[in-house]
Amino acid sequence: MSEHLRTALNLASLSVPSLPLRAGKVPFGNCPACTKNACGGRPNMKTPGSCACPAPCHGWAAATIDPNVINSPTWRRAWREAAGVAYHPGGAGLTVVDLDNADAIAWAHASLPVTRVVPTTRGEHWLYRGAMQSANAVRPGVDVKSSMQYARWLGPGTGTMTALPDVVRALTAKEPATVRPVAVTVSAPVGGSACPHRTPTYLDRGIAMAEQRITEAREAVHATVYRTFLAVLSTHGRCGCLTDAHTARLFTAAQAKGESPRHCTDAWTNALTTLGLSHV
Repeated sequence: MSEHLRTALNLASLSVPSLPLRAGKVPFGNCPACTKNACGGRPNMKTPGSCACPAPCHGWAAATIDPNVINSPTWRRAWREAAGVAYHPGGAGLTVVDLDNADAIAWAHASLPVTRVVPTTRGEHWLYRGAMQSANAVRPGVDVKSSMQYARWLGPGTGTMTALPDVVRALTAKEPATVRPVAVTVSAPVGGSACPHRTPTYLDRGIAMAEQRITEAREAVHATVYRTFLAVLSTHGRCGCLTDAHTARLFTAAQAKGESPRHCTDAWTNALTTLGLSHV
């Protein structure tokens, strides 16, 4: 039994719905039977389980606590290929405040009630009891992951988990900020002059703006996701600055708007092809 499968079964015993993640912290794509949501789909459902497909399809909505599903032959194949485990916080009655950098952590210490903390690669997850609407980029370096969203499982964390406070709920109720268009300028070709992105802050700001642009889309979500991917790759795709973590942030924002992992992958691939970057 793989470590990831064992973790998923342990989470199931605690009533925490989980799913496998591929490299880059993204879910497995939909199976052929579910391509283009031919099965009816799950991404817009408030609870997982509307699709009878036995594969770990449909991103966050694949998350389950059923050990028979988690340990099924189809899922076992996915676990063998998995790079990590994710869970559906809202399905477990939890909310994760994802703090992506030191400034965000400092803000949380000054503004939020103390609760359980899970260290992440770049920051911390603060876990609260209670589910709510998910939203990305509610403030610089801060995402809220709960209903219709997944978070990477990085361990139980430390500290006593407290009830979801109003100050966290209010983060998603703010008046939307004005989104400036993501610049569509072409970077220097590979092998050219020094990278124009002078500091990581420049790239991080661009990714945050792209996430916000997707999150605030009220219509034509497919087109918005594609145009945003195209803009990001046009600016940052040639110099090697983009990492799997950046891609995962964009895919997560798109999936929170109802896009399937397959749609995200197709949009990303089409943008690469349009810009002639598919070989880079």
